[in-house]
Amino acid sequence: MATYKKLKSDRRIENFTWSVVSYILLVIFLIFFLFPVLWMVMTAFKPNLEIATNEIPLGIMNPTLENFTFLFQETGFTIWLGNSLVVSFATTIFSVIAGTLAAYALVRYRLVGSRIMGMSIFVTYLLPQTLLFIPMAIVVRQLGLYDNMWALVVVYPTIMVPFCTWLMMGYFRAIPRDMEESARVDGASRWQAFFMVTLPLAVPGIISAGIFTFTMSWSEYLYALVLVPSMEQQTIPIGVPNALSSGDVYVWGSLMGAALLGSLPVVIVYALFMRFFVSGMMQGAVKG
Repeated sequence: MATYKKLKSDRRIENFTWSVVSYILLVIFLIFFLFPVLWMVMTAFKPNLEIATNEIPLGIMNPTLENFTFLFQETGFTIWLGNSLVVSFATTIFSVIAGTLAAYALVRYRLVGSRIMGMSIFVTYLLPQTLLFIPMAIVVRQLGLYDNMWALVVVYPTIMVPFCTWLMMGYFRAIPRDMEESARVDGASRWQAFFMVTLPLAVPGIISAGIFTFTMSWSEYLYALVLVPSMEQQTIPIGVPNALSSGDVYVWGSLMGAALLGSLPVVIVYALFMRFFVSGMMQGAVKG
């Protein structure tokens, strides 16, 4: 009996020790990754003089909105924000639809070389953009879309569709064929079985693919820099640094304000759909 109590006490001590260590590591992790966000928020609300002197690095003596006022009145931030929203939503809608249909066809139909085709689609996602932006620029110019934000809607799916297809292939493999076959026996066509049975079960995967596509489209830099040089057609990642920096002079307050406002749509999307994103990514990774 005494031995059992001792073992039980030792186990409690061990569990308590591991809990303390876990919380300490979690706090260190949060401090390390959230400190830049804290610095960004504080800088966005600091006056320029306070930023230059940096008397209180981790505090704000005189909070102000002048950085945001300058951002909206003296730059084209609202135009860049609208362009980013249009490009990101259009790219997301097209890429998710194309990736979902391609993944379903590769998984459900007995196509010759479907496995090799599926792997090849994902390999194209791994190709570096630095090898592709010159051919992409030539294609975009031939299409007459150079210096137009719609060029980004044409180019971005070349990155997004392969990943969406790979992710959705893993999700469709996890859905039993028997459910579709039962619907077919009951008189449903293949399209009806797909839309009424398979697609609702794949919603978490579709949402996670959409979140990934939206995030990548929102923050993409290289193609936007090469294909859209004019200020009126640019997105936030290009317009903001071009307008708020000149040589080695940076308008740090407005830059941080633009970074803060520019990150809000992505934060909102993740906050609303994080549960689906995690489950979809895990399912795609395991089954893909």
